[in-house]
Amino acid sequence: MRDLTSDTITGAVMSTMGDTENPRLAEILGSLVRHLHAFVREVELTEEEWAQGVDFLTRTGHMCTPARQEFILLSDVLGVTMLVDALGNRRPAEATQNSVLGPYFREDRPQHTDGADISGGLPGIPLFFEGRVVNAEGAPVAGAAADVWHSDADGHYDMEVPGQVDPAMRAVFRTDETGHFSFRSIRPSSYPIPGDGPVGELMSATSRSLMRPAHVHLLIEAPGFQRVTTMLFPSDDAYLDADPVFGVKESLLEAYDTYAPDDGPCRGLTDVPYTLLRRTFVLEPLPGA
Repeated sequence: MRDLTSDTITGAVMSTMGDTENPRLAEILGSLVRHLHAFVREVELTEEEWAQGVDFLTRTGHMCTPARQEFILLSDVLGVTMLVDALGNRRPAEATQNSVLGPYFREDRPQHTDGADISGGLPGIPLFFEGRVVNAEGAPVAGAAADVWHSDADGHYDMEVPGQVDPAMRAVFRTDETGHFSFRSIRPSSYPIPGDGPVGELMSATSRSLMRPAHVHLLIEAPGFQRVTTMLFPSDDAYLDADPVFGVKESLLEAYDTYAPDDGPCRGLTDVPYTLLRRTFVLEPLPGA
């Protein structure tokens, strides 16, 4: 443990972990040390650069609050969140694919009856959503909980809208015996991820866009099935190929069809043009179920 060099220090650090009782912890920490040391050697990190990195991480921590998690945002823009998701949610092509949960999910969301208006009275193009939950054979899954949340017409979630106290554009629905659920809201918009913190500095330094494509979040779960956390993106959104959190998947693109008020399946329900979004969600059974 004395006179360590750049060639011997990695082994020395690894030797101090030999008595770690938890084998998974030992595996993770060991791999972290090896890869971290290899990174430092590969780029020949200077003391000044190391100090800058420590300062960046310190400021990232200082930005974290109960309403904002800058470290999760950092994980998102580095692709780690989606990588962890991809490793943990390998599903067949016919099943609805997972995506990131995002930072705007709330536990204090209301449960509404089928067809309810969850817009909270906020302005925007009316959105009518019709969903159906089925199993891999296409049979309906009754009683599934469908959690939905999305942004408003300006790209803001309810906690970001000035003066908005009650939850809006979010709710939990239960599927009926046919696996169906529906609601009315307003069409979401694309929006920038927070750019006023260390992650914003990183995005600027690498000339990356902050803009996320518009989407509706859904978290669907039912007894005996794997939970799916997903999003639905407009197929014509301008930011699909530059999503800063890498959440877009081809299978999650949908045509957000727009109709005149006197046309389409929801004619007569509004006096302005509206958007209709329909989607069938396919759940995979739990292992052994």
